[in-house]
Amino acid sequence: MTTTNRRGVLRTGAGLVTGCALAAGCGTGQGAPPASATSATPGSAPPARASGHSAATSHPAPVPRAYPGQPAQITHGPRTRPQVALTFHGQGDPGLAKSLLGTAEQRGARLTVLAVGTWLDEHPDLARRILDGGHDLGNHTQRHISINAMAEAEARKEITDCADRLRRLTGSIGTWFRPSRAPTASALVARLARAVGYPHVLSYDVDSLDYTRPGADAVTRKVLAEVRGGSVVSLHFGYPDTVAALPAVLHELDRRGLRAVTTSELLS
Repeated sequence: MTTTNRRGVLRTGAGLVTGCALAAGCGTGQGAPPASATSATPGSAPPARASGHSAATSHPAPVPRAYPGQPAQITHGPRTRPQVALTFHGQGDPGLAKSLLGTAEQRGARLTVLAVGTWLDEHPDLARRILDGGHDLGNHTQRHISINAMAEAEARKEITDCADRLRRLTGSIGTWFRPSRAPTASALVARLARAVGYPHVLSYDVDSLDYTRPGADAVTRKVLAEVRGGSVVSLHFGYPDTVAALPAVLHELDRRGLRAVTTSELLS
């Protein structure tokens, strides 16, 4: 399905229909986040640390761990728990990112952020800002291009370059790895990620399609039509629609008795 078709389907109420195609998320049709957008005030969110702070001056960052009983590529957590993981692809306007983090924190929610390495290069303070807010932080490759289509050496470099930046900024390579431009990793990419230190690849079972810019209401409908206990939801920093949708999503999750937790908590 093309991006245009996805947008059209969403606008006619596809958010009320379950069964989103997993392959749509973070796919080759995804546009880049807007370069800039007006962001909401992040409220009482903790202030970002100066970019000069090193991992040694803050609390230790979590490291990857294996989850016995979970597959190499995780799409969801236990269905018996009233918890969900809202996972965000980390790139785009830092103001929107801080607004999303602040909104989540004000409502007692914790997120999982898979950061792009070039984004961390441009906004190094956000790595520690994410961790200090109680959120998970992981690796979404260095340049956010189609990693499954790369030769082995190039794919390895995409993973290790982002891991190196995370380690330099936080003292850890991050808790998760998610491939870029694909919902799941190829066998080669999964093997390379394990070699770098990520026991699992983090996928998802709910794709918000927020990167198609369908409007906040459509993003909200799409997520709430498909989310259930144990779900891992794919969302993105950098899109005003997502910022506007998050309060309604969190409100409805709370009404249903579902808590938004980090992926680490979801699987623990």
